[in-house]
Amino acid sequence: MFFLRMIFRSFSRQFKRRLLIAVTVCLSATVSVAMLGVVFDVGDKLNAELSTYGSNITVQPKADAVVNDLYNTDGDADSSASGTSQSDPTTFLKESDTPKIKTIFWAFNITNFAPELNIHVDVNCASKSAESSSCKASSVPIVGTWFAKTLHMDSGESTVAGMNGMRSWWKLDGSWPKDDSAQGLIGTTLASKLGVGKGDTVTLYKTTADGSRNKQQITITGIYDSGDSDNNAMYIPSSTAQVLANLPDSIDKIEVKALTTPDNDLARKASKNPNALTQDEWETWYCTAYPSSIAYQIEEVIPGSVAKQVRQVAALQGDVLQKTQAVMVLMTVLSLVAAAIAVANLMAASIGERGSELALLKAIGATDGAVSRLMLAETAVISLVGAIVGALLGSGVAQIVGHVVFGSGITMRPMVFVLVFVLLTLTVLIASFSSIRSILGLKPAEVLHGR
Repeated sequence: MFFLRMIFRSFSRQFKRRLLIAVTVCLSATVSVAMLGVVFDVGDKLNAELSTYGSNITVQPKADAVVNDLYNTDGDADSSASGTSQSDPTTFLKESDTPKIKTIFWAFNITNFAPELNIHVDVNCASKSAESSSCKASSVPIVGTWFAKTLHMDSGESTVAGMNGMRSWWKLDGSWPKDDSAQGLIGTTLASKLGVGKGDTVTLYKTTADGSRNKQQITITGIYDSGDSDNNAMYIPSSTAQVLANLPDSIDKIEVKALTTPDNDLARKASKNPNALTQDEWETWYCTAYPSSIAYQIEEVIPGSVAKQVRQVAALQGDVLQKTQAVMVLMTVLSLVAAAIAVANLMAASIGERGSELALLKAIGATDGAVSRLMLAETAVISLVGAIVGALLGSGVAQIVGHVVFGSGITMRPMVFVLVFVLLTLTVLIASFSSIRSILGLKPAEVLHGR
């Protein structure tokens, strides 16, 4: 009781100095909790933010993947849309297999997906003069896809998939087409070339493999601006494209948007050869949302497919995440260093003012250890108060950062508070070390006689 009484009495004698220590620790705790809270939650937030700019996994027939690897061709949508590749696909996946993507282990990380059937057709404008050369075009890239298709899973759950969520950056003048309809979207470049606008009707002609020539009228519901070569294409429902090309239940590509964990050495090793992993490595890799493990699981449920991560997107996600985390960790370290320096100086000044009191304690029998424990206890109590207040403030700051930067709150994990309190404890101990050494050097006789 006497020891506790001495601790609390010291606060009234040096209130301003104790308050400064509490404020210093509070500010350090606020910054540390806020930054580490964001660090532990920023992975999902950044992935969700970056994934709005397109798919990060593509699925295609195994035969096409082999050809692409051999000849280093680009099988993405841009090349198809731009017209650089005038040939239609010759190998296909089944559109009916596409919903199986939502049955893999990481199904909840799959935020969206859309199948594609890329073909080339001839176009005439039904609502324009047939003699108008501006209203005709040959070998126009057509993408048959889903726009906002509702899927009912065997588990009883429902999900909506399609380009409506995959192309959120498009500037759309009009409305999205309805699935399983004779509607479509047209890019700004192609719309200008044909001289068509919203509400107009175009006629698509496609010569199939058996020599027949199919025709399909499409009503334009909107004109999109993608900002790239995709503006030279037209998007229509997959069912309509399949009828036009006489390819029922056929697609040549699936775009998948998934929340993933950035690659590390294990993920890179697995992407080269999953069979080279040990049993423990396999379990860790398979049960972690790496792009390669999600792609592997997609291959397991889509027969005859090869799933690959879009390297540019995956690399961007990992690079931005690492840099963001590095900045926040650096801010945490700097706040702790600043707190250590401030606490050390405040304790040194406090000991200097209380030299006579401490010398008297030693003169009446207090050991160096007892006096040191008294100073540490006083600092620990006031630091604890500052740390608790700082932790509460830090949680609030983290939420502000989350809403301002990511548009959603930050999930505060208990590990963050434990880690911050451990770091602050070490910081205060290190800061107190130099001050405690000065206590050991006090000589009661000299101090009390004013020497």
